[in-house]
Amino acid sequence: MTAPLEDPWPAPRARGPIDSVITLPGSKSLTNRALVLAALADGPSVVRRALRSRDSLLMAGALTALGAVVDTSGDDWAVTPAAFDRDASIDVGLAGTVMRFVPPVAALGTGLVSFDGDPHMRQRPIGVILDALRAVGVTVEGDALPFRLHARGSVPGGVVTVDASSSSQFVSALLLAGARYDAGIDVRHDGKPLPSLPHVEMTVEMLREHGVGVDDAEPNRWVVAPGPIKAVDHVIEPDLSNAAPFLALAAVSGGRVTVRDWPTRTTQAGDALRGLLAQMGCDVSFTTDGLTVTGTGELSGIDADLHDVGELTPVVAALCALATSPSHLRGIGHIRGHETDRLAALASELTALGADVTEHADGLSLRPATLHGGTFHTYADHRMAHAGVVVGAAVDGVRVENVTTTSKTFIDFAPFWASLF
Repeated sequence: MTAPLEDPWPAPRARGPIDSVITLPGSKSLTNRALVLAALADGPSVVRRALRSRDSLLMAGALTALGAVVDTSGDDWAVTPAAFDRDASIDVGLAGTVMRFVPPVAALGTGLVSFDGDPHMRQRPIGVILDALRAVGVTVEGDALPFRLHARGSVPGGVVTVDASSSSQFVSALLLAGARYDAGIDVRHDGKPLPSLPHVEMTVEMLREHGVGVDDAEPNRWVVAPGPIKAVDHVIEPDLSNAAPFLALAAVSGGRVTVRDWPTRTTQAGDALRGLLAQMGCDVSFTTDGLTVTGTGELSGIDADLHDVGELTPVVAALCALATSPSHLRGIGHIRGHETDRLAALASELTALGADVTEHADGLSLRPATLHGGTFHTYADHRMAHAGVVVGAAVDGVRVENVTTTSKTFIDFAPFWASLF
């Protein structure tokens, strides 16, 4: 059994260039979508190289509670669909994908299904999905965690208008289950620009791989035709967003880090790291092993709209705090509704370590400053922990509070990180 980590955890300091080739766990976004589609499919299938993390195990547990069989004993997870014919209690933990993706699935069964999670999850937006389910014929009690829905064996489906400007997961959630609704589903987004659009594109591509008809020709509208969801085996790509701190380590240490098996084509938002790190002065290239980032030890600031890739903001902000010229990160007001208010948290924690940060309604401005040690709080947010260890790699005396929150998407992240120094 792994010994408990010191808390706050002393982040390792890079004393020279880090040179490493690493293999990352699978993508959470791909794993959890694949699990949902497998549970709704017309036969058994396998999710290969599934991410083993708290979020993905919570998704497997939720689908199992509804009646599917999900074998998580090996690296490849076999999923056998079954009738969702029972009452169930779903623990969403801190997983937004479980809280938002599972209710539209549960509505296809029969029984009373209750949802709850970690205390902090009761603050995260969910009302959009619950109202959308009511609009397509589902009976729901409550407007936030904890809530319950009464599943009656089918969902009428049809047209539903949502304001998904706070999370693209609201759209993905309805699309994933929509093919199994009597009339399919016609989702129309009405609000500010949809954030994290690559995640919706990921959902659409995976649905099409399962033989589901999806019409997304009209902006802000997705029409899923009713019909079966074909059983398909998936091989999960490495989690490219989880690559952020490791590639950042090359940047801050003037070293070289290669992430194995980086796909040359992907719908993952983390692929944007290639362009962002190049803008900051790194050399970024595909090699025979994967993607290699080589840093110079000096970082240039950037002006970047991260609206579509908001999950990268914490690590990018950490790099900007260490840059030699000013930065402005824009278009990310929606990340105030992520695991924590990430804009406020980043401004607070980076400022506490000496950074010059201004918080805006939809972003952050950062100017060159000399950073110092101190405790970096994570707010039970794995991406905040990633930001903390990146700063710690460049600054003496940084201690990261609750670094184990990284288990959400990367079990044993801290020991793995420390092994690179």
